[in-house]
Amino acid sequence: MRTSVQKRKTKETDIAVSLSLDGGEVSISTGIGFFDHMLNAFAVHGGFGLTVEAIGDLEIDGHHTVEDVGIVLGKAFAEALGDKSGIARFGTFFVPMDEALAFASVDISGRPYLVFQAEFEQERVGEFDTCLTEEFLRAFAFNAGITLHTRIEYGKNAHHEIEGMFKAVAHAMRLAVAKTSAGVLSTKGSL
Repeated sequence: MRTSVQKRKTKETDIAVSLSLDGGEVSISTGIGFFDHMLNAFAVHGGFGLTVEAIGDLEIDGHHTVEDVGIVLGKAFAEALGDKSGIARFGTFFVPMDEALAFASVDISGRPYLVFQAEFEQERVGEFDTCLTEEFLRAFAFNAGITLHTRIEYGKNAHHEIEGMFKAVAHAMRLAVAKTSAGVLSTKGSL
């Protein structure tokens, strides 16, 4: 079915995610406007159906909310992919966003890893701390069980850089989860 519904409730956050790898409704509400914009872009550019409802301790800051959404979204991808048979497994994509150029490459390998290469000149975009981009992607990659490499090739505007990065990751994931006629794409026979 390539779908998953995941929930996580802690003393800091209450998060529900519904994911369809094959498209559907997109509805995002985290209480952090720019983060909502990034998750919406991720869903649209990935071709995913995605609903996210997150309530977090935003009176402190956005860290717990952003990281925990990454955890829950990663778990949703892991469940929706099942044994990972019949998918392309790999995806690589570049996205230009005005003066910025972002890159992402993914291997749905079952071996979680993140390589993140970006330094943002601005510390915030709206109410979003730019350093949380890495926190989100780490939580996502490790809970999805994927190897993810992403970087900003160049740029000056953190909004453009981060949006390009989210879109590049989305397109790389879209390519990697694409259905193929093959079984599990591994010389081991399983991932």
